[in-house]
Amino acid sequence: MPKYLVIVESPAKAKTINKFLGKNYTVVASNGHVRDLPKSTLGIDIENDFEPKYITIRGKGEVLAALRKEVKKADKVYLATDPDREGEAISWHLYYALKLENKKFSRITFNEITKTAVKNSIKNAREIDMDLVDAQQARRVLDRIVGYKISPILWKKIKRGLSAGRVQSVALKLICDREEEVAAFIPKEYWTLEALLDVKGNKKPLVAKFVGDEKNKIEIENEAQLNKILAELEGKKFVVDNVKFGERMKKPPMPFTTSTMQQDAASKLNFATSKTMRIAQQLYEGITVKGHGSVGLITYLRTDSTRISEEADANAKSYIASTYGEEYIGAGQVAKKDNKKVQDAHEAIRPTYMDISPASVKDQLSRDQFRLYQLIWNRFLASRMPAAKYETTAVKIKANGYRFNASASKIAFDGFLSVYNINNEKSEGNVMLNRIDTSTILTLNDYAPDQHFTQPPAHYTEASLVRTLEELGIGRPSTYAPTISTIIARRYIVKEKKNLYVSELGEAVNAMMKQGFSSVVDVHFTATMEALLDMVEEGKVNWKSVIENFYPDFKVALDKAEEELEEVTIEDEVTDVICEECGRNMVVKYGPYGKFLACPGFPDCRNTKPHFEKIGVPCPVCGKEVVLKKTKKGRKYYGCEDNPECEFMSWQKPSIIKCKKCGKYMLEKGKKLVCSDEQCGYVCDKPKEEEEVEA
Repeated sequence: MPKYLVIVESPAKAKTINKFLGKNYTVVASNGHVRDLPKSTLGIDIENDFEPKYITIRGKGEVLAALRKEVKKADKVYLATDPDREGEAISWHLYYALKLENKKFSRITFNEITKTAVKNSIKNAREIDMDLVDAQQARRVLDRIVGYKISPILWKKIKRGLSAGRVQSVALKLICDREEEVAAFIPKEYWTLEALLDVKGNKKPLVAKFVGDEKNKIEIENEAQLNKILAELEGKKFVVDNVKFGERMKKPPMPFTTSTMQQDAASKLNFATSKTMRIAQQLYEGITVKGHGSVGLITYLRTDSTRISEEADANAKSYIASTYGEEYIGAGQVAKKDNKKVQDAHEAIRPTYMDISPASVKDQLSRDQFRLYQLIWNRFLASRMPAAKYETTAVKIKANGYRFNASASKIAFDGFLSVYNINNEKSEGNVMLNRIDTSTILTLNDYAPDQHFTQPPAHYTEASLVRTLEELGIGRPSTYAPTISTIIARRYIVKEKKNLYVSELGEAVNAMMKQGFSSVVDVHFTATMEALLDMVEEGKVNWKSVIENFYPDFKVALDKAEEELEEVTIEDEVTDVICEECGRNMVVKYGPYGKFLACPGFPDCRNTKPHFEKIGVPCPVCGKEVVLKKTKKGRKYYGCEDNPECEFMSWQKPSIIKCKKCGKYMLEKGKKLVCSDEQCGYVCDKPKEEEEVEA
């Protein structure tokens, strides 16, 4: 009998696939990439049509030797790497590394690791798709040129070991821009007003919210305006003007794409994007399940499609009918078309077997594997179910020309919420509203006014950053997690709880990238580049043409940055802090978390200490100097030099100017100064001389 060799990326995947094929098949793993650009040099011949120079990855010699032995024994080789650009590129590299040009070989792909899918892939074996390979080559070469050409400039300007990247630099800029928005945000006061109205026969009062007058909505901006409204309402009757009954529908969610899975896992399970992808990879490649052996529990995890196969849809609906009843079978949502490019190569992320429920394999999965599998399972089931239906009641109330509204909603049919009620939605509002009509007598019990302040834009989390990158068309499903992991690992950003903050080091890198390489960090440019890579994948554009069009302008920016850098002598900043070990004046250096003080006598003297930059403002609590400090993770804040004796700290920079209204210290917010006491709310322009100094 002929012998066949199937090459996949991982041993777990090999183990899962092995049981689907006969004895004449051998399944082995390449353990990922086997060839890449060299680490020590650029590896791209700029003068020779940007030809990349690939070499065997260090440490892969033994793997390739073992694969070559298996290739010699086989009559035919199947390259079964992942079904995306990177997987196609790995197959192409294997073709060259294993010298398959004189061997029978084919490329096979499957979206799920099931017996049916694997056997069908062999029936539908094909050639390597060079358009996919070229799209991956273009991305790799672009990223290498950007990274290897800009990084040395960062080393000279700031410190060694820094890196720039085509997508990571844009992600860093987005976070820096958001931090600037948060820092410059000025809270605005507003009030809400509720009338608590007694209704005969009801124990609890009816809560009606102030809306405005008979013509317009009114925003209550301050307490004086509130008191004026209350004075005009004094002694006036509250009358039911209109009661409206209706129905509201809440649509089921679409099944998971890579992006939405990462977002939900971050917000619901508190998973980092890299953790989500690692666990999803385990679920895709295969978990050992009693009675089944090694089983791939979910479909391919890198996708931006919400499409579901007819077979999977039918299986899900059959499961729903038997478990929940026929009324819980939905039509299945169809994705809306938009202008964004969606790579519809694979299905959405879903369970591969409807007869393996999360509960049935809970004991055989780790806690995190179970939680993610359950999230994917429930989301997929919910996407095949009908909308939830709510019965709604809206009551309009009048009082001396002013309008108040009361509303309630009651779940009439839970639909998809029976399996995917993540936000714990339930009936809410005044449930007795359905007993109210225009003849109902209302008696004022009390008012409930409440002061609020507008909130700044939220700091980015991993979930919201992924959503923004996707919306802007930056990166692809496979790039979100490594992009975020890279800027965290480089300590350009720090993660505290769920929020992402820029570090001092990140600010320095972003400032230089914006100054010297504005096109590289331009959001629209990066999104356009992604669209060009998609066109390469579709066979519409030659991949080297993308590089040829990009490089000339990039080279101009590069030469300019290098020229300007040569004009500046980068010297260590000498301080008046004396090294207590050798008596020299200590100098400012950049470290992994930003600036620190080091002895210039290194390596003879290795003394270092934190660098606390004085900002020329006395501490509002004790009068000593306020200095710029950093948290353990590198996030900037302002604190007293006498800490821990004095506990003063502020995330915003304090000003030397005092509030004219209450006398407390002011905070800098862009070109404004804002009172540190939110209740005071005093705002004024920053003095021009301070703005000029900063500029």
